[in-house]
Amino acid sequence: MKARKLICALMAACVAEVAWGQGKGISDDVVKIGVLTDMSGLYSEGSGIGGVRAAEMAVQDFGGKVLGKPVQVVYSDHQNKADIGSAKAREWIDTGKVDMILDLVNSSVAIAVQKIASEKKRVTIVTAGGTVALTNQECSPYGVHYAYDTYALATGTGNAIVKEGGKTWFILAADYSFGAALANDFRAAVEKLGGKVVGTTKHPLNAPDFSSYILTAQASKAEVVALANAGGDFANAMRAAREFGLFQGGKPTIAGGVVLLTDLKGLGLNVVQGMNFTDPFYWDYDERTREWSHKFYQVHKAMPTFSQAANYSAVMQYLKAIEAVGTDDAEAVMKQLRATKFDDFFLRHAYLRADGRMVRDMYLMEAKKPSESKGEWDLAKVRRVIPGEDAFMSLAQSSCPLIKK
Repeated sequence: MKARKLICALMAACVAEVAWGQGKGISDDVVKIGVLTDMSGLYSEGSGIGGVRAAEMAVQDFGGKVLGKPVQVVYSDHQNKADIGSAKAREWIDTGKVDMILDLVNSSVAIAVQKIASEKKRVTIVTAGGTVALTNQECSPYGVHYAYDTYALATGTGNAIVKEGGKTWFILAADYSFGAALANDFRAAVEKLGGKVVGTTKHPLNAPDFSSYILTAQASKAEVVALANAGGDFANAMRAAREFGLFQGGKPTIAGGVVLLTDLKGLGLNVVQGMNFTDPFYWDYDERTREWSHKFYQVHKAMPTFSQAANYSAVMQYLKAIEAVGTDDAEAVMKQLRATKFDDFFLRHAYLRADGRMVRDMYLMEAKKPSESKGEWDLAKVRRVIPGEDAFMSLAQSSCPLIKK
C-alpha cells in the first residue's frame, strides 16, 4: 500500500510539473525578440540592419507564430555604449515585455545587458559580442554565447601561425573589454607553443588614424602582427598597414581577430590576401550554408556575415525550444536548450554548456588571392575545421560561478 501511494505521488508530481510548464504558455500572448545592435557605427555593416533582417527572416520561416501566438521582432541602436544598451534593455524588459535579447555586438554592451537580463530572468543570446567574460566571471543562467569568443579566435589562428614558423608577435588591440580579452588570448596561445609577444599597443574604439600604431608594429620587427579589433577598426588598421608597406615581401604575417565577410569585400583581396583568421561561419562552406546565404542575399543584397547568420539560427533554435516546452518561460527554455544537440546551417556538432558557451565547430580561414577568386563574394577558403572541443576553453578552465568544481 505504501509503495502504491509513493508511485501515485510521484506520478502526480510529474503530471503537475508538465502541467505547470504547459500552463505557463506564452507570456503576454506574444513572444518578443529584441535585436540590440550597432545600427550606425563601426560594427553596423557586419551586424546592424542585416542582423535585424536575419532575425525577421527566421520568424517568417518559422511561420510567424509559436504555440499559436505571434512572434515580434523589435530592434534598437545601442551606439556602442553600455549605458545606452543597458537603458534600452531595461525599457524593453520592464515596459516592452521583451522575452529574449539578441545580437549584442560590442562586448561591453553585451556584458551590461546580460547582467540586467539575468536579474530579470530574461534570455540573452550573444551572437556578435566576443569576450570570454560572458561565460566566465559574468556568466548567467539565462545567457547564451552563441557564435564565437576571443579564446576560440586567438587559439585557432595563433596555433596555426606559430606552428608554421611565426614565432614573434606584435599585438594591436582595441582599448576595451573585447580587445583586451582577444589580446590576452592571442598571447596565451602564442606563448603556449613557444612563441613570444615582443610588443603590444592599444588604440581607442573607432580610432580615426592608425598610422602611429602601425609604425610601432613595424618597428618591432615582429614576424606576425595580430589585430585584436573588429569592424571599422580592423579595416582602418589594414588600410594603414598597406599604406606604410607592412606587407612588402610578405612579412610580417597579419593575424586577423574578428574578420567579417564585409571587411574582406570592402578592403579587397589585394589588401587581405593570405591573411589567416578563425571564423564560426562561411557562406560558401557547403550546400546548406550556400542555400541559406543565397536566400539572405535576396533580402539584404549582400552575403551574410557570421553574426547575421547566427541571428537567424539563434531565433530559430529559441522558437523551437519554446515550442518543445510549451512556454516562453526563461528557465524552461534554457533547460530545453541545454538538453538539445544542434545541427543546422550555422551550428555543427553543437551543444550548450552550463556556463552558457555554445560549443560548436569553428573554421581556420585564409583570405584568397585575387587570382583565386571566382566571383564578387568568393573571398576566403576554409583551411580546416576546428572541432568545438579544441576551439573553446574547457569547462574545467571556466571561472563561471554556476559551475560546480
